Amino acid sequence: MSFQAYLKTIKEKTGKNPADFRAIAEEKQFIQNGELTVKAGEITSWLKNDFDLGHGHGMAIYALLKGIKNENSI
Repeated sequence: MSFQAYLKTIKEKTGKNPADFRAIAEEKQFIQNGELTVKAGEITSWLKNDFDLGHGHGMAIYALLKGIKNENSI
């Protein structure tokens, strides 16, 4: 599955886009001073519990929040 396919599925399932997840992560203080301060496991657990996202989709959001990928990544 391509990165864009992950983002599309996440949007369809949750109604949220990458900016929405970044804002929520900032509210939860997972991001401070523009830097992600928690590990991947905490992000994937949050997304599984709050949005019923699986590990792969959670890791896609983690990659966005960490800056490994962006909304235009393939």
